[in-house]
Amino acid sequence: MNILLRKLKEQKIAQKITISGSKSESNRLLILQNLFPEITIKNVSDSDDSVHMQHALSTNKELVDIGHAGTAMRFLTSYFAVKEGREVVLTGSERMQNRPIEILVNALKDLGADISYENKVGYPPIRIKGAKITKDKVQINGNVSSQYISSMLLIASKLENGLAIELLGKITSVPYIKMTLSLLHQVGIESSFKDNFIKVKPQKSIEKQTVVVESDWSSASYFYSIAALSEIGSEITLSAYKKESLQGDSCLAEIYQHFGVATIYGENFITLKKEKNTQKETLELDLKNAPDIAQTIAVTCFAEGIACNLSGLHTLKIKETDRLVALHDELTNLGATISVTDISLHLEISSKINENIAIKTYNDHRMAMAFAPLAFKVPIKILNAEVVTKSYQKFWEDMQQIGFKIDKL
Repeated sequence: MNILLRKLKEQKIAQKITISGSKSESNRLLILQNLFPEITIKNVSDSDDSVHMQHALSTNKELVDIGHAGTAMRFLTSYFAVKEGREVVLTGSERMQNRPIEILVNALKDLGADISYENKVGYPPIRIKGAKITKDKVQINGNVSSQYISSMLLIASKLENGLAIELLGKITSVPYIKMTLSLLHQVGIESSFKDNFIKVKPQKSIEKQTVVVESDWSSASYFYSIAALSEIGSEITLSAYKKESLQGDSCLAEIYQHFGVATIYGENFITLKKEKNTQKETLELDLKNAPDIAQTIAVTCFAEGIACNLSGLHTLKIKETDRLVALHDELTNLGATISVTDISLHLEISSKINENIAIKTYNDHRMAMAFAPLAFKVPIKILNAEVVTKSYQKFWEDMQQIGFKIDKL
């Protein structure tokens, strides 16, 4: 489905939006729930990724296909590795079969897991034969995707002797590691994180409990962008959010002050209020702890005509697409002067936005959603707009509620 996106009219925004539970929290809790049936989960993400995760955890088939769901691929690799007597072939979309998994597989094999490659070494599909793992120590580089580390942490308490992970070198995406550890603590699993060592104690059972998933801060980023581009006085209320969030992307509240957007915290909700104009000085950010919001921030900067230097983006190369190249190409088509490296993005001041440009989405949900707020400035086309369901089922409905007109092409 291709769409044309336009702003209906000049007006202050005053809307309330309910956003589904965090995909990051939901997928971690779904693994924990299958290891510890005492857990009940509320406000589970309705994203495609979480739907794929739930299906994979409930099927008895040998072939488990998780589509584009990168989180599911990483978390399920460890999960199936400790399911004694179970054998699966874990696979995904064509893009997923070109996203590396070797670092995680090697770490699990060091622990005693039985995993082999069906086709290309280092990439899915992988054959996993569930085994009893008794080794309790492993090393992994600290600058790899935090999902590799979280994957092992989620199954650690079910290992006979628990698990100690030594992170080698510089550690990136720390908030996502801390999110995993916080969720372990929340359900009653003991762990510690000191210097470069993480330890999780073994646990056979936990108390019966209900966990409510906080809404997704990555999804909130698109409304921060809309608020930044809107008239002073505009307000968008989002639920369900809390000030003491486990999610690294909650740094949006601080970052978008640069764009004149204040975050007002209520009881289980936040209100984004446009209070003043965007600061025009170059925005300098290290996003190593929140790389998923880089696309939104870059597009907001372009729309507001300010420069930005974004660093800490090395993990964007191995997402649903190479997000740095994709951003470069689509922003260039819109009239931006932009350069990227393997780890950073540099955007110069732009005074003009080309109209009616067709934004390619590259099977990447965040490309579609990050560029959507640009329709506040000029009409834009979004190709394969349905890709948003990967993380946000109701995105286009909520855009219409905010005040966008959407025409199918």
